[in-house]
Amino acid sequence: MWQEFKKFAIKGNVLDLAVAVVIGTAFGKIVSSLVDNIIMPLVGVLLGGRSFEKLSYSINDAVIQYGVFIQSIVDFFIIAFSIFLFIRVIDRLKHKKVEEVVEEKVVVAPEVELLTEIRDLLKKQS
Repeated sequence: MWQEFKKFAIKGNVLDLAVAVVIGTAFGKIVSSLVDNIIMPLVGVLLGGRSFEKLSYSINDAVIQYGVFIQSIVDFFIIAFSIFLFIRVIDRLKHKKVEEVVEEKVVVAPEVELLTEIRDLLKKQS
């Protein structure tokens, strides 16, 4: 059982997932800071100094804080868009590497390959 677990844990997918979780957590903090400290204050200025989080509606003793919900939606869209851009950049970098490798491969015509084999056989005979 321990051997199976080691094989599973050492596979690239598990390690990649662990790295992705750590980087994703750090990236989430950066984007949350961007939203909380830069974007939302600018939106607040555009709204006349009001903050989404302070928006609420009272019904008797119940307070419905719909501003917190709006803030969560804005955070979600900004984080999702940031992750989308990040993944797009990574995909483009991967495609460039693949294109470079493909360009390096030289396609040899079958006739040339056959002539090369004949040449090699003649060298062996002499």
